[in-house]
Amino acid sequence: MNDLESLRERAGKLREELTRHALLYYVEDAPEISDFQYDALMRELQDIEKANPELVTADSPTHRIGGAPREGFVKVTHEAPMMSLDNALNREELLSFYSRLQETMHTDSVEVLCEPKIDGLAVSLVYEDGLLMLGSTRGDGRTGEDVTANLRTIKTLPLRLKEGPAGRFEVRGEVCIDKKSFAALNAAREEKGESLFANPRNAAAGSLRTLDPRETAKRGLKIYLYQIVEPERFGVETQAAMLDRIVSLGLPMQGAQRLCRNISEVNAYLDEWENKRFEHPIDTDGVVVKLNDITLRPLFGTTAKAPKWAIAYKFPPEEKVTQLRAIEVTVGRTGVLTPTAVFDPVHLAGTVVRRAGLHNQDEIDRMDVRVGDFVRVHKAGEIIPEISGVDLSKRPAGAVPFRIPSECPVCGSAAVRLPGEAAVKCTNSACPAQMKERIIYFASRSAMDITGLGEKIIDQLVEKDMLHDYAGIYALNAEELASLDRMGMRSAQNLAGAIERSKQRPLGAVINALGISNIGEKTANDLAARYRSLRELERVSREEEEKLELADGIGPVLAKSLHAWFSEPHNQQLLSRLEAAGVNFYESGEETDRSSLPWHGLKFVLTGELSSMTRSEAGGKIRLMGGDTSESVSKKTDFVVVGSAPGSKYAKAVKLGVAILTEEEFLKKLNEAEQNNSPAAEVMK
Repeated sequence: MNDLESLRERAGKLREELTRHALLYYVEDAPEISDFQYDALMRELQDIEKANPELVTADSPTHRIGGAPREGFVKVTHEAPMMSLDNALNREELLSFYSRLQETMHTDSVEVLCEPKIDGLAVSLVYEDGLLMLGSTRGDGRTGEDVTANLRTIKTLPLRLKEGPAGRFEVRGEVCIDKKSFAALNAAREEKGESLFANPRNAAAGSLRTLDPRETAKRGLKIYLYQIVEPERFGVETQAAMLDRIVSLGLPMQGAQRLCRNISEVNAYLDEWENKRFEHPIDTDGVVVKLNDITLRPLFGTTAKAPKWAIAYKFPPEEKVTQLRAIEVTVGRTGVLTPTAVFDPVHLAGTVVRRAGLHNQDEIDRMDVRVGDFVRVHKAGEIIPEISGVDLSKRPAGAVPFRIPSECPVCGSAAVRLPGEAAVKCTNSACPAQMKERIIYFASRSAMDITGLGEKIIDQLVEKDMLHDYAGIYALNAEELASLDRMGMRSAQNLAGAIERSKQRPLGAVINALGISNIGEKTANDLAARYRSLRELERVSREEEEKLELADGIGPVLAKSLHAWFSEPHNQQLLSRLEAAGVNFYESGEETDRSSLPWHGLKFVLTGELSSMTRSEAGGKIRLMGGDTSESVSKKTDFVVVGSAPGSKYAKAVKLGVAILTEEEFLKKLNEAEQNNSPAAEVMK
């Protein structure tokens, strides 16, 4: 056996082993090996495939890691329409549905299959000879989007079926995110000052439709299948048998279904799940009821959007009234001041709730919530405690409006709200609440790239009072570093060398490392290319802020962020110490001519929520193409990009006659600009 054949055989064994261990870990919750051992096997397979691309197969577990970002989504036409379900909002409407089944079938006993309704994003999967070839969203029911690359990152979805079947096999279900992952995702977004996902479905949809599969891979998505298209081809005649067949193929299925033979049994199932849903690992807001006999479904037909043989019963929302005792303000690692309501404990969705996030000042003002008020509390998506309103009739005398403080409650520095942002942020980089995470970011690969200065080392340095801010990194020496736990002299010398080398990082990396609000890696590089030195950027930011706003690629939000950061005295001290330590403050190379970029001179405004990327990311792509972004619509605006739930900017654009781009149109134009590098006037025709 030659070397290539030996590697082919080893790769095949690794794929089988990794697939089996993934099933044990993610589906059966019975792992046989450690995460370290699993990662070692994955790395071995990755190395083999990287060195021998001809050995890569479509069902390789390495596809779950996520590939490079794509330019846009390809449209997919569904061979059979993907329909939605009509809703029953109470037991009377459900009884009416069941009675229609009885009347049509001329029997009192109609078998229906009940299962919790998954609050996710409907998808269709197409397998060819057992191999996953296509995955798409429902879209408008007739046409969806190809999200195959993103679906492959879902660890519970088999890339190859257990037992065939031969030829084309289409199965449908829901992509969702479980409650635990949803809570962690929103917590991370809140720490970064990003907008929160409203519910698990919103999070799943946004994660599945991102253009970067690597980002999807981080979200912990789940998928559950419940429908085989053309079941008669596979000898399936009931919904119960269909679910059994799905499981036999190795596909994930929710597994909480029950066959009910009369309306009393259906009501008993609803009663059970009205409380049980709170313990369910995935979000459910109701129960789906389907006629079990598939062969009889043609008797009932469909409406334009939904079958008449199925219905979704929706649970009434659980809400409690309690008294608000305090509003506490905490500071996250990015400096965001977050208000939290503290109220008398109430029992909601299976747990005792005492606190709920109020998010920002706009949310507080919208509800006019005050300490002492009696507030209505529920769980958004049955997970996140949330105040939905105030009983003004019970407002105590003397209750006053609440304002988030203009000084940081931790360090006393100025806390500012920048134009176009909802968050109020502490401007002090050395604020103790932010310090450790800012140091970690400063040392990260996209910033100063200090190899060996990881989170555990930073924890020790801070706890031992050896490090108080990121400028202090350059005062450390090998002897001091060697005093840390598990840090020998050789490791200490290596780290000291990495610290010294980091002084020569490019100016863009240095600007990014400072952790200025709204200034990420891309924007930092743009600023470095334009202003050529950190001190010149500081001068323009502090003395000519209006001029800065007019510069290509820099809108009022970025200008205000820069002005606020450079105006903070402590930040000035940090800069002086970095400069004295010998950190590079200058850009090398020739200045980039932005006038040659495709969208040079075009001004964009973004409004609403984009599903494929954040508005900040979209703004970065616009600036990369030479365009400019603004927070306000005017006659000088060239295009308004509109996502879901757009605000007043959309209405103003319509009034002024400004060109409007949907997200899909924006992505198409962006794709054309990136691929063809054509002049702006040609790209935007």
